[in-house]
Amino acid sequence: MSAEPELPRAARVFISFVGLLRTNGFAVAPEQTTSFLAAIQLLGPRSLEDIRQAALATLAPPPERRATFDRLFDLHFRGNKAIERVDDGEDDETVRLQEEARGNDEPLLSDEANESGLAAARAEALVERRFAQLSTTDALRRLSREAPRRLPKRRGHRRMRARSGPYADLRRTLRDSVRSDGEILRLGRLKRRQRPRKMLLLIDVSGSMKTRTEENMKFAHTLVQAAPSVEVFTFGTRLTRITRPLRLKRREQALRAAAHAVSDWDGGTRIGDALQAFLAVPRFGGYARGAAVIIVSDGLERGEPDALRDAVAKLSRRAWRVSWLTPLAAGPDFRPQTEALVAIERFVDDLVDGGSSASIVAHVLALGQRRVA
Repeated sequence: MSAEPELPRAARVFISFVGLLRTNGFAVAPEQTTSFLAAIQLLGPRSLEDIRQAALATLAPPPERRATFDRLFDLHFRGNKAIERVDDGEDDETVRLQEEARGNDEPLLSDEANESGLAAARAEALVERRFAQLSTTDALRRLSREAPRRLPKRRGHRRMRARSGPYADLRRTLRDSVRSDGEILRLGRLKRRQRPRKMLLLIDVSGSMKTRTEENMKFAHTLVQAAPSVEVFTFGTRLTRITRPLRLKRREQALRAAAHAVSDWDGGTRIGDALQAFLAVPRFGGYARGAAVIIVSDGLERGEPDALRDAVAKLSRRAWRVSWLTPLAAGPDFRPQTEALVAIERFVDDLVDGGSSASIVAHVLALGQRRVA
């Protein structure tokens, strides 16, 4: 019996694109895949647009999903292959990251993966986490009490009355002048209102952060309850938006819902791929624009630091301020030692201690003292 012929190397990238479409719910028949390869061979494409047109003609995506098709095409052929599933609606909050070397890493058993919480791993471990009896610490009470006053703000477009300000309040000035027979005794002033700044919280839930995960989730819930514009994501081997469950007022109920939403607790660590996936989804990337971005992670990256450095650089250009909180920065003389933290140091505004709830709360409340822009 003859062996099945090996697929030509040049055709593998096109076959994998078809597989990516099927993963995201596109119906592609084998005959369409053959026609796609034949069209590429016939056209002799000179650019990616030629390949796109061949794909549209032969794979025939539905018109209502054309935007998703184009986004998948760009992610696959323009070098960002970290995303296996793309957000195609409001209810899909999870992006799965592909393994870089499938079959080479032995999958971790959920009961044995990163028990110490000290080493970063690559393999994915899908488990359900249960949180212990939750208590409120003094730091979280302080955050709830002081957040409305001390969290960072931005200048809004609307104006309000003020004793002094850069704008003249002509309406109030003319109304007051009626009482003094048309004589203007005092010129009213206006200033721009201050509005709460958007905040984006990215929490590392991989095995190397296992000992801090529960406290970080309690902090995330307190922050969502205390501030009006907060988005929260977890990342390990998957990127998961957990803002919706954390909006539940009761902490036990909120964290139980978040535990069901996140499936990669205490698993592998791929920070660069997670941040690249976050920026690649337009709806997610928009949350970072003008926001105070807080990343809680030890920075123990198993992948290449280039992807992490590129993602943090893009994030810093969108955000108002990027803070990286790591348990490794325990002392005042901390200097980055890991390759990942050294790579991203110049792109973050703060690289500070994230080893306790008290230190995280103190840093977040101190952000409000920065210059309002």
